[in-house]
Amino acid sequence: MRKIILLCISFLLLTGCSGKNDDVLVMATEAGFAPYEYYEGGEIVGVDVEIAKEIAKAMGKKLEIKDVAFDFVINEVKSGKADFGAAGMSITPERQKEVDFTIEYAVSDQVVIVRNDSSIKSFDDIKNKTIAVQLGTVADQYAEDNYKEASVVKHKKYLTAAQEVKSGKADCIIMDSLPAKELVKENGDLRILDGVLFQDKYGMIVKKGNKALLDKINEVLRRLIDEGKINEYVIKYSK
Repeated sequence: MRKIILLCISFLLLTGCSGKNDDVLVMATEAGFAPYEYYEGGEIVGVDVEIAKEIAKAMGKKLEIKDVAFDFVINEVKSGKADFGAAGMSITPERQKEVDFTIEYAVSDQVVIVRNDSSIKSFDDIKNKTIAVQLGTVADQYAEDNYKEASVVKHKKYLTAAQEVKSGKADCIIMDSLPAKELVKENGDLRILDGVLFQDKYGMIVKKGNKALLDKINEVLRRLIDEGKINEYVIKYSK
């Protein structure tokens, strides 16, 4: 038994306590948020994936993408199971207490989706309705804070939220405008209300205190912003 324990310790010393490969950069995401990250032909693609590839390239590493539930992304980074997180992650004071954020690289408009035959005409009309949101998103917190009389239903995926609205179990969804357009495109019985409910800003996340990685990601983000590449990615994956 003692020999086995010594062998295990030797293995951990050789590979690192976490067993992580230093040649691999791991990104945690939730691949249901087009155009930022979503599945196409069995592969995760999107704006954040293109950015992540540039980050990995700049660091001379191979990119590995972990698809987890949105509300697990922060824990993946905090625990060291992922090096950074990118999932259309809104920069909020609550999240800044748990992880370090990069510079903002995208601004999102949050909108409301309803059925085509809905009587809801304005944002004020949803104050006492059943509102569907994705668990852990900025829309989740916004609905809780601003629609006290409403029933807020939290879903892991936007697709299930859309089904709730289509079936009449929920009255609307609050979500980012870009994936909302994709969702409506795929579901002809849904529409987006006119106007923007509120705006939020996206950043990527790293473990608290990981300044070296944060600086490197910020360096790549600034370059891509200056070159107009991020806007190109958004246009490419929003078609």
